[in-house]
Amino acid sequence: MDIETFWDPVNARGDWRLASGGLLSGAHDLKTAALISLFTWRRARPDDVLPDPSMRRKGCWIDAITRREMGSRLWLLQREKQTRVVVLRAKEYAEEALAWLVEDGVCSSVEVVAEITAPGVLGLQCIFMRDNKPTMKFQFDFAWSNLQLVKS
Repeated sequence: MDIETFWDPVNARGDWRLASGGLLSGAHDLKTAALISLFTWRRARPDDVLPDPSMRRKGCWIDAITRREMGSRLWLLQREKQTRVVVLRAKEYAEEALAWLVEDGVCSSVEVVAEITAPGVLGLQCIFMRDNKPTMKFQFDFAWSNLQLVKS
């Protein structure tokens, strides 16, 4: 069992909490995996347009010790306008970030629905299908402008 990560939307970051008995909470492995996958900055590809040309291509420290890249490229959208094309890119980036869950057999499939749920808010609904286990669904809504606050 992993340490559970809780999303703090006010500060745009993940955090841990203590459970009863003073131990770190250790439930909801799939939600923690989704949070880390979606809100850790994946390294931008050479052909990606950076939000600011002076920025680095970022990347997660985990990339140095694993065979696959970790995180998502959602951070690339931080200065984009709320258009249909950008929402489709958000969906693509989220699917890319969560693909490892299918590759590793954690889920049989993952479905992502991306939409603008309110002015300035990008919503990601992630549906995780698992063999012989209940389907799990998580909704992640965050202010479009807060994409720039997500740190990794």
